[in-house]
Amino acid sequence: MKFGVEFVPYLKLDVLVRLAKLVERSGFEQIWVCDHYHNRHVYPVLAQLALGTRRVRLGPGVTNPYLVHPTVTAAAIATLNEISRGRMLLGISAGDPFFLATVGVERRKPVAAVREATHIIRELLAGNRVSFTGELFSCRGARLRFKPVDKIPIYIGGRRRRMLEIAGSVADGALINASHPDDIQESIGYIKRGLQASGRRPEAFDFVAYLAASIGRDVRKAREAARGVVAFVTSSVPRTSLERHGIELEEVKSIRRLLTVGELKKARAVVSERMIDAFSVCGPVEELVARVEELKRLGVTRTVIGSPMGPEPARAVRSIAKALLP
Repeated sequence: MKFGVEFVPYLKLDVLVRLAKLVERSGFEQIWVCDHYHNRHVYPVLAQLALGTRRVRLGPGVTNPYLVHPTVTAAAIATLNEISRGRMLLGISAGDPFFLATVGVERRKPVAAVREATHIIRELLAGNRVSFTGELFSCRGARLRFKPVDKIPIYIGGRRRRMLEIAGSVADGALINASHPDDIQESIGYIKRGLQASGRRPEAFDFVAYLAASIGRDVRKAREAARGVVAFVTSSVPRTSLERHGIELEEVKSIRRLLTVGELKKARAVVSERMIDAFSVCGPVEELVARVEELKRLGVTRTVIGSPMGPEPARAVRSIAKALLP
């Protein structure tokens, strides 16, 4: 099992750089940076982290093709790959519907959007000229005038069947946006279906569990710190997952309504203990260790410790590293 972490760049850049250096020293292999317009912009943040670290791999986790055309994403990630001396990763998916709605962007045909964007980006990163007409995107002889020295792995994020099947068909890995073993097992099944349909070997694929985690000895504080993230996770989980965990759709609709109008504090208050149990890992580090062992048995090859990591992120990083990394 390999490990990474997720940063949400609402923190100041110097704080993020210090945290990134700690993550690297602690032995984590990846840092994924959340891409939402209301936080610090993902690409300058990644550039700063690249300049402040030496070995850890970095990438947007995840960007989307609606706010930025895939050709621009390709140029951005290729430039960052040069800054980082070949350490970049690219995570992409369809984006959070609530954040996109606040800027008037309709998330049309999300699976087609991600599939087409992945094709365009991969071709450009390979140094090819792209002529392509899809359902949402087109290129007429587009190309980059420089080529990354190293291959940049592309990960597709998701939790629904069709998006995960596409990940298995065209990506180097999948960022499975789930925390509970039952949800992750279902997701791995979808990915393997995509791998099989495209004639690809599972051994060459990175199955990544992208967990919402809040690690700390004070269980109450750890669970409280996870409420905001769990609100967003709950708002868009598949109905099969809600049914599996006994979560009423009306509760979810209430959270959606509050998030749509920017009432995060009220949405946090609606989050139930059952939601926290289903969509995050909270409490002492032993809880995370036990969860990782379960995921390993399911075939997960990497775990990303996602936001908020804990009430005190630096302390959580040290605790997690001591428990999980050699």
